[in-house]
Amino acid sequence: FSSSESASNLKALFDFVRTSLTPTGSDSWKGPVLLVDDLSVLLSLGVTPVAVLDFIHYCRVAVCSQLKGNIVVLVHSNEDSEDEENELVVNSLCHHSDLILWVEGLATGFCKDVHGQIKIIRRVSLELTAEQDHVQIYQYKIQDKNVTFFARGLSAAVL
Repeated sequence: FSSSESASNLKALFDFVRTSLTPTGSDSWKGPVLLVDDLSVLLSLGVTPVAVLDFIHYCRVAVCSQLKGNIVVLVHSNEDSEDEENELVVNSLCHHSDLILWVEGLATGFCKDVHGQIKIIRRVSLELTAEQDHVQIYQYKIQDKNVTFFARGLSAAVL
């Protein structure tokens, strides 16, 4: 970690994460998953983007490489945003991710039968092959206790 005060606070958080996920005695973790609910909050608290990315890097080494687990991170992004620090973190995370779930509203605006779309990007380009990333796009509708997913143009309203 870098030497700033915010980085030292994240080091303490990382130590907590590492200690919490490290199996003790009879525990046997089989692929632990670290869920980071909203990484953007750290930026709004004044943590620098470099410190945030260092924190995620150290978590990735501990969870993915050492414990053979996975990390799931939520960050908020907006293409029209002027928050350069947040966009730096988002772009860096996308660059280092195997799988990206990008959820957004409809570009055409509100619709009562379709609430938005989810783009699933499987990053095969990280494997240094000549293949393109696999991208799947689905639309969704949020209901009382359920979410319905369907291919673009195949909502119940259209059919």
